[in-house]
Amino acid sequence: MSVLTRDEAQTRAELLDVHRYTIELDLTTGDETFDSRTLIRFSARTDGDSFVEVRPDELRSVTLDGHPLDPEALDGNRLPLKNLTAGEHELRVHAHMRYSRTGEGMHRFTDPTDGETYVYTQLFMDDVQRVFAAFDQPDLKAVFELSVQAPEGWTVLANGITEQADGVWKAAPTPLISTYLVAVAAGPWHSVRTEHRGLPFGLHCRRSLAPHLDADAEELFDITHACYDRYHEKFDEPYPFDSYDQAFVPEFNEGAMENPGLVTFRDEFVYRSAVTDTERQTRAMVIAHEMAHMWFGDLVTLKWWDDIWLNESFAEYMGYQTLTEATRFTDTWTDFGVTRKSWGYDADQRPSTHPVAPEAVDDTASALLNFDGISYAKGASVLRQLVAWLGDKDFLAGINTHFARHKFANATLADFIDSLAGATERDVHAWADAWLRTTGVDTLTPQVAPGENGTCTLTVDHAGSRPHHIAVGLYDRDLGDDGGHLVLRERLHLDLPRNGAHPIGKRPALLLLNDGDLTYAKVRFDPESFETIRKELSGLPEPLTRAVVWNALRDAVRDGELAPAAYLETARAHLPLETDLAVVQGVLAFASTYIADHYLTPEERPAALATLSDLCRDLIRRTEDGDNPGLRLIAVRHRIDVAAHPDTIAAWLADGTVPGGPELDPELRWRVLARLAVLGATDEAAIAAELERDPSATGQEGAARCRAALPDPEAKARAWQAMFGSDDLSNYLFTATSRGFWQPEQADLVRTYVPRYYTDAVAVAGRRGPAIAEAAGRWAFPAHAVDAENLRLGEECLRDAGPIPALRRKLVDQLDDLARALRVRQGKEI
Repeated sequence: MSVLTRDEAQTRAELLDVHRYTIELDLTTGDETFDSRTLIRFSARTDGDSFVEVRPDELRSVTLDGHPLDPEALDGNRLPLKNLTAGEHELRVHAHMRYSRTGEGMHRFTDPTDGETYVYTQLFMDDVQRVFAAFDQPDLKAVFELSVQAPEGWTVLANGITEQADGVWKAAPTPLISTYLVAVAAGPWHSVRTEHRGLPFGLHCRRSLAPHLDADAEELFDITHACYDRYHEKFDEPYPFDSYDQAFVPEFNEGAMENPGLVTFRDEFVYRSAVTDTERQTRAMVIAHEMAHMWFGDLVTLKWWDDIWLNESFAEYMGYQTLTEATRFTDTWTDFGVTRKSWGYDADQRPSTHPVAPEAVDDTASALLNFDGISYAKGASVLRQLVAWLGDKDFLAGINTHFARHKFANATLADFIDSLAGATERDVHAWADAWLRTTGVDTLTPQVAPGENGTCTLTVDHAGSRPHHIAVGLYDRDLGDDGGHLVLRERLHLDLPRNGAHPIGKRPALLLLNDGDLTYAKVRFDPESFETIRKELSGLPEPLTRAVVWNALRDAVRDGELAPAAYLETARAHLPLETDLAVVQGVLAFASTYIADHYLTPEERPAALATLSDLCRDLIRRTEDGDNPGLRLIAVRHRIDVAAHPDTIAAWLADGTVPGGPELDPELRWRVLARLAVLGATDEAAIAAELERDPSATGQEGAARCRAALPDPEAKARAWQAMFGSDDLSNYLFTATSRGFWQPEQADLVRTYVPRYYTDAVAVAGRRGPAIAEAAGRWAFPAHAVDAENLRLGEECLRDAGPIPALRRKLVDQLDDLARALRVRQGKEI
């Protein structure tokens, strides 16, 4: 398949105007393929040659202006259109298309619970070609008119309101949208519908999930409507489409996709088992994020993929900010700081880093790699800094100018900066150059010096080149009767770089740079502040402040400036007193996944697991009164994950409950069984019995993970064959099997598979494409093998084996993380 280059897209956009697609899909032709007929009405500005993209199982016929073209002329995914004359044209393409099992194109899924089948599209970047013929680039917007023939009993959802007649569903024509935003979801959906401010809203899921969707429908609609109302307060342009459906679909690769009028979500967001309030907040944020895309991305669309941030960074920022303003989830920036921002920091320190707004992205394969922690988390952090520097009023004025100028069209970074510049006296162009065109993370370090009469002064060492508007928190010890707390004396607001010293009065017990987390930078502590943190971190009054501190400690570990054991000691001392669920979850995840599994040696790991187990036990004891079920659930989950001996968790599984609660729901049962499999304390019979108890799609994934985790050579061989020896696993089952295969406790058992990984991953990625390449690079990578030989094998693979771009990017990142873990183990600063 040929990827589209930036130059080719510019040339085609200069030649063509695309007006309307009329698409007919027939989903009744069998389990493997479907029928696709496309009529494209377009015009050429001058005489010339071009091409249309299509990736069929079989290309049946093509006509241009009534004249047949040779289907054999199809070259990969490109059908040449030779000798176009200036004026109007009609292109008709009839093809049989193949259903996907990897979440790309038209994905087909049969629910093991009840045998019902569902299909849905994911057409992002260049996968529209798997469903219908298209001039597939974002700046050739058009009207799409869609009809779908579906099996009896199915409902068809699309970008516009759909109506059925004689087995054919017709969707209302769309406004001008880009090809990658077209959406179809068809099957015997369970639907809940309502209306808000005259607009129809719907929620849809598989029938087997109906009770769980019904239980949360009111919450989901309340959040959706609150965000809808808040966006209409912020934005002058009204919601630009005729309906708003949210479909929770199976085996979805991402969190969600912003198709206009039909947002698709991974259906893990329809909760079958108990979740924490932070997880509900995460779901709410995704709802807010995708709705923001209706303006950022759908109404105004990037012209080419170098401006991905104009979509994702804005939706990410608006999602968190609007959720904070409009719903009960008022602490969303704490969760962002703990779970999202570290994603950006990590990505920005790898060799694969790139600017938030790169100067040029050469082709679609390169563009796909940039949907990462930089385009999402760093970009949103940068926008939060922009709002802190610019002010919310001027920021929103610039945004609304941008919408008015470019609605139903395409825009670039330059267009957006011009819109902002018109709303402020500040030099937005210089700000954009400093923040959006550069890479890496600045580091801010305080220097506290004694002044006169017992006072102190602050200077900030600034490693980096960006301007920062930050708050500096000065905290004193509470001298009251109970003590044990830190009290905010003052928050100073500084613009960096700043010359000279700033007076701060008497020396505080803690001086915290970037208090409130307004900028994107690593922060360090002066020695006295670090001692305060070590002893009194849990005494800080605000969860966002504690999140900033924990992130700073995390960064110090990764940079080789703080021993991993010191981080664990701090967690052991202060996490049992923590009240914020996002902070607890984030610290435990880093402590177990990074410190215990990667940064400590195999000899040190048992002691780390014991420390984490004791910490979780304390949290479980603390929550025995039932006042904080979310905290208790987090502690129970992590107690399972770090169990070094099977007795306790095996008893929980046998009893069906943790003493004092919670009862073990399907998620917890599979979690326990997976850990027992790692420890060699269960077998195939127990896994099969659990699968009979829970035969759902999630149960199938749980069983695949458990079977791959068994410490048995034959089980490992079967799992490896399933992942790499055949192409039968869906994207989700591939991931589940991968997650079970490598375990630190089984390093000797799987040692011979480490060199095999690089050969087999390259092969499967080449056969199955980017989605499986992503899974193979992320989940199937032998990250447990923190040694020089694994690093050498990986570097050799990058040099000699020619992995496809999606796998290459994941390997570059994984190998960089591996090298970092080696340096941390060796006590080297990074």
